[in-house]
Amino acid sequence: MKIIENFESSFDIEKLKKMDKQKTKVFKYITYKKRTEQEVRQKFREDSGEMLDDVIEELKELNYINDENYIQRAVNEFKNLKNMSIKEIQYKLMTKGLKKDIIDNYICNNKEELLEYEIQSAKNIAIKKQNSLEREEIIAYLAKKGYLSETIKIALEE
Repeated sequence: MKIIENFESSFDIEKLKKMDKQKTKVFKYITYKKRTEQEVRQKFREDSGEMLDDVIEELKELNYINDENYIQRAVNEFKNLKNMSIKEIQYKLMTKGLKKDIIDNYICNNKEELLEYEIQSAKNIAIKKQNSLEREEIIAYLAKKGYLSETIKIALEE
């Protein structure tokens, strides 16, 4: 009986060690750069299983993995660094493995701010392209990049 108890306790210790090692790897990965839950699952897919699920759940509870916060920060980064349409932003976020309903909810809640950004982005692109492209080519370029026709119209009016 004593041997079984020792075996079980040593098994638990090994399980705890593995869990701690897994948690450390994931934690290093998400603190280097903020990641989505899907990115973590993809990176550690060979380690997938109940242990990875437990690690992810714990990190979500501690708010180290939070897809809503990730969207907010990613959109702010896009706005500061790039000229993008709302459609391009949606696509970029979806490539990170974020759920469409979370992305749509964010866009719906920030519609006015994002529309202003999209108009300014379209203006910036139009200004850059005005020397090398005709008006119709600029319109086609912006439409191809996913800008709304209303946004294009407003951006080119000024």
